Amino acid sequence: MTPVAAPPRTERASRPAPPSRRTGLPGRLGTLALLLGPLVVLAAALGYPLVVAVSRSFTDRDDRYVGTQTWASALGDPAVRRAIGQTVEIAVASTIGCVVVGTFIAFVLSFVPFPGAGVIVRIIEAVVSLPSFLIPLALGVMFGPVGVVSAVTGHRLAFMSSVTGVVLAEVAFYTPFVVRPLLAAFSQFPTAQIDVASSLGAGPLRIAMRVIAPAVWPALAAAASLTFLLTLNEFGIVLFTGAKSVTTLPILIYTKSIVGSDFATAAVLATVQLFLSLGAYLLYRTVVRRFDTTGG
Repeated sequence: MTPVAAPPRTERASRPAPPSRRTGLPGRLGTLALLLGPLVVLAAALGYPLVVAVSRSFTDRDDRYVGTQTWASALGDPAVRRAIGQTVEIAVASTIGCVVVGTFIAFVLSFVPFPGAGVIVRIIEAVVSLPSFLIPLALGVMFGPVGVVSAVTGHRLAFMSSVTGVVLAEVAFYTPFVVRPLLAAFSQFPTAQIDVASSLGAGPLRIAMRVIAPAVWPALAAAASLTFLLTLNEFGIVLFTGAKSVTTLPILIYTKSIVGSDFATAAVLATVQLFLSLGAYLLYRTVVRRFDTTGG
């Protein structure tokens, strides 16, 4: 009986060994250097100016340490308190205007198809790329003290030199920040729910409030929070409207530091503006985090 020859053994293809991680001291030093580089740049570009501004708020005009005396003097000034209130007032009014106008525009562009809707979306997106001061300049030509509408109506509609003009300019510039997130949210909304609600007898207003609004409110809240943060720190629009009766915190900081050379009071106001901005940013991040957890 002849033995059966075993099949030849094929050699396994040799696979290259995975590169070993550099766990030694040189690798750790390289990782540490990569982390320290951005941190040093961030600290030099952002941290140092903030520390200088906050520390300067505890000095006087002659750069002498006076504790909280400058704070008490600045916050006790009626003009400063009025500027803080006007800053928040304009930011709230502008945010409400952007939400109302932006929601209407986004709703029409998403659910009322018409020729040229894509062109309008591109125009809205292009507005964001424009310098903010162009908006009050353009509105001033129409509604300013020497504008076209003012001349025709006998100066009865010259409202650009007031809080109304500032709010109108900010609404015109920041509405795209509401439209764009809502367009994205509306594009993900299942239209079958609208068909079902319509077949059950619900009218357009009821469908908008009961069906669509609950699904897109996180995106709307995030857009409103971002708009409030941006309008709270707006400087160019307020400056170029030429509204002498409107004084916001950024305008007052500019006046105290550049015009009056009172850097101590300007530092106090800048610190107040910083805390207001941080509060608005934390609100924005909270809303965005909520939006992310709901699957947006």
